[in-house]
Amino acid sequence: MSSRARIENVVTSGVFSLDGQDFDVDNNVWLIGDADEVVVVDASHEAGKILDAVAGRKVVAIVSTHGHNDHVNAAGEVADATGAPILLHPEDRMLWDVVHPDREPGYLADGDVVEVGGTTLRVLHTPGHSPGAVCLHVPDLEVLFSGDTLFKGGPGATGRSFSSFPTILESIRTRLLTLAPTTTVLTGHGDSTTIGAEAGDYDAWVARGH
Repeated sequence: MSSRARIENVVTSGVFSLDGQDFDVDNNVWLIGDADEVVVVDASHEAGKILDAVAGRKVVAIVSTHGHNDHVNAAGEVADATGAPILLHPEDRMLWDVVHPDREPGYLADGDVVEVGGTTLRVLHTPGHSPGAVCLHVPDLEVLFSGDTLFKGGPGATGRSFSSFPTILESIRTRLLTLAPTTTVLTGHGDSTTIGAEAGDYDAWVARGH
């Protein structure tokens, strides 16, 4: 395990908009790094709060687990303040363009790695909640940043445009439940969980059918 890397949580509040509906939401913004540099996972809603947590450190990258507005709407302001690249899976570009039509993101691919603070984030493409949804696995810390793919209690929502329940189930089964059961799952909203705590409910999710 890295002796330097640590994880910080900033909860921000705002509005999630999709399919003509608006929802008030709280988002988990995650910072991982050390005293000198950090990666910001999902720059949401309140750039000032995020920049306060960065506290002048170098931002290696702003990684977006997917393109829904509530996960990217502060990314531009944080990028402009820090000079950091914004990284997104290209299959979520249509969602990104709704929020940032005049800004070109960098792209993530399955298997990419992002190095920060003596540790490594590995990109897992986990479509379903959105076509370009990704999770970030940090093997040496036994941590997974799951975005909106996996929550405490089940898969992320799939009853909206560009989402698919069978696809998210396949992503969780093949990409996430194969991780160590002790892996801590740091989610895009709400409480954290572990892979082991969720794995036992997989068949119930399948039976539920949505």
